[in-house]
Amino acid sequence: MSSDLLSNTAAQIFIPDNRPLPEAASRVTHLGVGAHHDDLEFMAFHGIVQCMNSSDRWFGGVTCSDGKGSSRSGVFAQMTPEELGKARASEQNKAAEIGHFGLMVQLGYPSSSVTDPADTRLREDLIRILKATQPEVVYTHNPADKHKTHLGVFASLLNALRALPLAERPKQLIGCEVWRDLDWMLDSEKVRMDVSGHDDLAHRLNTVFASQIVGGKRYDLAVTGRRSANATFYEPREGDESTQVLVGMDLTPLILDDTLSVLEFTRQAIRRFEESVCTALNPYF
Repeated sequence: MSSDLLSNTAAQIFIPDNRPLPEAASRVTHLGVGAHHDDLEFMAFHGIVQCMNSSDRWFGGVTCSDGKGSSRSGVFAQMTPEELGKARASEQNKAAEIGHFGLMVQLGYPSSSVTDPADTRLREDLIRILKATQPEVVYTHNPADKHKTHLGVFASLLNALRALPLAERPKQLIGCEVWRDLDWMLDSEKVRMDVSGHDDLAHRLNTVFASQIVGGKRYDLAVTGRRSANATFYEPREGDESTQVLVGMDLTPLILDDTLSVLEFTRQAIRRFEESVCTALNPYF
């Protein structure tokens, strides 16, 4: 895989430690695939932490959209879409340096392409990236997310994974929280990812994205607040064992069985939640 093999000429590849691309790609064990600049740091922080200061685990990141349509306020309000896209790409590479990523790929697609089921370029690029990295764990958006671009990325990634031979697929696929949390899921079905003790790293990564935060959209506070809530509002009868927890949906069944319907998989998770709520209420009403 190289930038000239990717479908979009605007795509860029960044390797923080300047290793040759084949080496940098092949060492990736944990891969995050997100829609926007900052999604990786918000949803796949567990993978970043797992690989930090490890000699045999490396985090690789993929950001799919170009960032040109992001909200602009404060000192960024007068930027053109092109200028904002460059600023966001620079922020993402800075985060890759702070997080010691093994590889950072920015595909640079407009959201209109990411959300168009007929546009297969993102899927094709993700197939190339997956073949080059062959990660053990992949983090991405969950199918109950409310952001359309996030769902477009999830769909392209799943289709890319299903295009691979079964033996080349990751051992685990995790759908993470961003634009809608997963508190509603049954506790027994949640993938709980403890990232306690890494507050300084989280702060440094989150605040890199000044283009989004300066104008008052305090994603940095919201993300750490959600992780804190996940830790505390888990078990009502015991003290907190963790201080920061991410919650994910285990999507691995979707890459073990290509006939499994994504709609039915998601619907059944919602119905199990519905049933648990009604069962708890039933004795009183």
